[in-house]
Amino acid sequence: MTRKLVAEAFGTFWLVFAGCGSALFAAGFPQLGIGFAGVSLAFGLTVLTMAYAVGPISGGHFNPAVTTGLAVAGRFSWSQVGPYIGAQLAGGIAAALVLYVILSGKAGLTTIGGFAANGFDNLSPGNYSMISAFVAEAVLTGFFLLIILGSTDKRAAPGFAPIAIGLALTLIHLVSIPITNTSVNPARSTSQALFAGGQYVEQLWLFWIAPIVGAAVAALIYKALLADEPKTSTAVGSRAVPA
Repeated sequence: MTRKLVAEAFGTFWLVFAGCGSALFAAGFPQLGIGFAGVSLAFGLTVLTMAYAVGPISGGHFNPAVTTGLAVAGRFSWSQVGPYIGAQLAGGIAAALVLYVILSGKAGLTTIGGFAANGFDNLSPGNYSMISAFVAEAVLTGFFLLIILGSTDKRAAPGFAPIAIGLALTLIHLVSIPITNTSVNPARSTSQALFAGGQYVEQLWLFWIAPIVGAAVAALIYKALLADEPKTSTAVGSRAVPA
């Protein structure tokens, strides 16, 4: 269990550090900025690379909503949900701390701004409402969970799940960065909101409830309509990890 939790912490650290780091340091860099498309790809690559690296150890969740959804789908033990979420939060917050230290070393910096945190209304990049944000986060997380369940199903081609999941997260960001700055991951939202502070912390509830609701509904749909028979593994990087 310790190895699984360390793997989840490392994977979530990498997701937050590289994904949010790309938004903080590279998205708007003069003349050479990577923009929304680059940030979207960065988030997808974090999941893809860590799913291969530590997926065979922990299943490669890196996301409380994914962990909860897998439990609802019967692919993961409920007794391990709490420890997994704790490890994911620890990894995400550690990554945000490192990002803060790096950002603080920029000459002339007076504020960290939004710190790549998630928000709605006036904190939304496109000024989208709370309802818009909730619907987007729930629907996108739901489809993300469906892709995870389908690509790790025993009927799927082995070894390709991280690619499908990484591309799915890239697509999700391409759709939703203007809406909420894209969460679909409560650990990622929490880590950045704690440093951004203020309204970002006040709005954090949405980025826990909407992704978890979306993942849970998707899990029930998959279990009822798409699943073949009970599964015995939960891995993203490998389908040989026991539940």
